[in-house]
Amino acid sequence: MLEIWGRKTSSNVQALMWCVGELGLAYRRYDIGHRFGGNDTPEFLAMNPNGTIPVLRDDKCEPMWETGAILRYLAASYGNEDFWPIEARRRIKIDQWAEWSKLNIAANFTAPIFWRVVRTAAKERDEQAITQALQTLHKFLLIANNQLEQHPYIAGKAFTLADIQFGHLLYRYFDIAIERENLSALERYYQRLQQREAFVEHVMVSYEELRVI
Repeated sequence: MLEIWGRKTSSNVQALMWCVGELGLAYRRYDIGHRFGGNDTPEFLAMNPNGTIPVLRDDKCEPMWETGAILRYLAASYGNEDFWPIEARRRIKIDQWAEWSKLNIAANFTAPIFWRVVRTAAKERDEQAITQALQTLHKFLLIANNQLEQHPYIAGKAFTLADIQFGHLLYRYFDIAIERENLSALERYYQRLQQREAFVEHVMVSYEELRVI
């Protein structure tokens, strides 16, 4: 039984929970962070000195933190050969897209765009900064779109860990009130993700409690 600390409205927790759902793992999740608090207590900081979520404990292992590291642990421990190959030469194709997604999609969407659109009051929004951030993000989404024109999934023909690192932000990207470029392959990919039960359950989660009016 996995134990997971983190609120369901955290995008990082959503990535973890989507992975757990895809792998069919039993879990118990505790609401921590944002309106729930609890991530600055001595007990939580003993598990993760950064005070960030998610944190995962698998059976009697030491608590784990940093989403990417947790995802790779789960993939290596419970994933099949398509999801996370044992052979390094096959695995690198997945890992490079996973890392690329974290550095170029998550970093250029969550704080520069989502926080400015949803977690900032309308009267305080910097529309010019949002526009510039969208231009930066779209450069990377175009790379993803080109990849998805050639393959059904971001790292190739099979659904892999890279799709979780990349795809877990697409619900918010397509849902919030922003201008989006016409990237047809990306849109088709997003439609495929919506057919996955674990994506719907753990990623397509309301973020209204985060909204600042």
